[in-house]
Amino acid sequence: MKVILLQDVKTLGKKNQIVEVSDGYAQNFLIPKRLAVKSTERGIEVRDKQMAEEKALFEQKQAEARVIADKLKGITLEFTAPASKDGRMAGSISPKQAIDALKNQYGIELDKRKFVDKTTANAFGYTRMKIQIFKGVEGVINVHVSEKK
Repeated sequence: MKVILLQDVKTLGKKNQIVEVSDGYAQNFLIPKRLAVKSTERGIEVRDKQMAEEKALFEQKQAEARVIADKLKGITLEFTAPASKDGRMAGSISPKQAIDALKNQYGIELDKRKFVDKTTANAFGYTRMKIQIFKGVEGVINVHVSEKK
C-alpha cells in the first residue's frame, strides 16, 4: 500500500514523502497513529498544496532575514569598557550584550544561540560577530569597544 507520511518516520522516510509499505503496517500502525494517510489523488493534491504553502512561507521568512542582515551592515554597536593597568581591555563584550544592545537601540530581536562563532569582543577596537539569522542567511554585527574614561 502506498501512503503519504505526515511526519518523519525513522527508517521509513521524511514528511510528505510517498512510500510503499505493507497493508498491515499501514492500517495497524501508521494510519491510527496519524503518521500517514493513504495515497489517493485527493491526498496528493493536499500534500502538494501544503508543500507549496510551506515553500512560500520559507521564502518569505528568508526574505525578511535578508532585510535584517542588510540593516545589520549599517549598524555599529558602541560599547565602553575599563582598561587594565597595562592598557588592555578588562573583561569582554559577550554576544548576549550585543543582542541586548541591538534590541534596545534598534528594535532588532535575534537569538543569542544562533551565533556562528562564539567570539567575544575582548580587545579595544572593532570586532565582527557572525550570526545565522535564518537558514542560509548570515548577518554580521559590528561592535566597537572604546576605553572608559
